[in-house]
Amino acid sequence: MEDYVYILDYLPQGKPDLSRRRQEPVAYGLGEDQFALLELIPKPDVPLTIGERVYVGKDPVRRTKVSKIRGRVNYEELTSTAHVELPYIILDIVKANDSRFVRFYNEAPAISTRFHALELLPGLGKKTMLAIVDEQKKSLFASFADLEARVDALHSPEKLIAKRIELELAEPNQKYHLFTRPARQD
Repeated sequence: MEDYVYILDYLPQGKPDLSRRRQEPVAYGLGEDQFALLELIPKPDVPLTIGERVYVGKDPVRRTKVSKIRGRVNYEELTSTAHVELPYIILDIVKANDSRFVRFYNEAPAISTRFHALELLPGLGKKTMLAIVDEQKKSLFASFADLEARVDALHSPEKLIAKRIELELAEPNQKYHLFTRPARQD
């Protein structure tokens, strides 16, 4: 499971659709490694900030802000604030872990003889995919800046990854999941 999450939304008064007696503070977070959408119960009197990176792993000493993970949630179950914050936080995670995502550009496989995994990135077509593959054969990409410098048609490669992650979260019925685990089906 996830060790760290980024807070997408924090509801100190609880969910407004629950009766007053059952309300407790709740937060929604995005996992740093598997991009799991999680509902979290914060510790009493511990405020959370949107965009904050919070430890939720198994070590109770390091878990200072979250008392428990209630479970995974689907994209539709997120609040409107969480929907707004999600693209920004995904992009922050991608930029903070650039070597992991540059590795995708270096190692992405062909899915079939006519379709490549790179083509699953929104806005990336066959010509750009071929240019990436040709450059990658010469030498592996070292960073997003290296990738952008060597492939003329490619601008903001980190944003393409972030858009793909958001698409996989928002549309769980995608045939291919490059960066996320498929969400639970109700």
